[in-house]
Amino acid sequence: MSDYLLFIDTEASGLPAKWDQPYSADDNWPHILQVSWLIYDKQRQLVKQQDHYVAEDGITITDAARQIHGLTPEFLALNGKRRTEVLQLLVADVQQYQPMLIGHFIRLDYHLLGVAFHRSAMENPLSKLPVFCTMVATTQLINRPLTRHLRLEELYYMLFGSNLQNQHNSLADAEATAACFFELRQRGEISDKSISQQNQDFEQQRDPTKKQKGCLIPALVIILLVAIIIYSL
Repeated sequence: MSDYLLFIDTEASGLPAKWDQPYSADDNWPHILQVSWLIYDKQRQLVKQQDHYVAEDGITITDAARQIHGLTPEFLALNGKRRTEVLQLLVADVQQYQPMLIGHFIRLDYHLLGVAFHRSAMENPLSKLPVFCTMVATTQLINRPLTRHLRLEELYYMLFGSNLQNQHNSLADAEATAACFFELRQRGEISDKSISQQNQDFEQQRDPTKKQKGCLIPALVIILLVAIIIYSL
């Protein structure tokens, strides 16, 4: 495991229309509106905290996204920085600490930031970092049929018995992700082996245009099993 851990979360203007489009497909990919990251050392000591809103002209925020995080163009215009300025801060921290990148549903944050770097004509420093996802890591904790992944607030409640406060603020979500990761490590649910395996698995997801092997057949099997169960009721 890396000497430093960077827990990251983003809030965005919407969701990608398709996951297999290149970053140059501008209409396909939403814009980041808030990005927050926390850097910890291996002793679980907080080294650095960053929290930034992003203000860019001409961004449309979908109604669904606005209802989730409450961010508006007016708020961002007053409180946001230019996207390039925020990304430069992230680049500096990545270069200094060379951390492992950790998030809950990190695939979304990874690609939203990848698109942001592309739009700012900047090299993406995340492409060389090891990556870990707490959502993927906790599928074994699910006891409900037909539920594949735990949402962050569900995982937080399962681990700590209390509701996640200020959810869908990216700083609060990054803090919750860090708390969950360290608790799962302490309980033995996350091991060095599982971290290494996730890093290998994530290599296929770094390029959004790359077809994911082995996904179609398991999905069809799941659909078939669900149909059989429903038919037998």
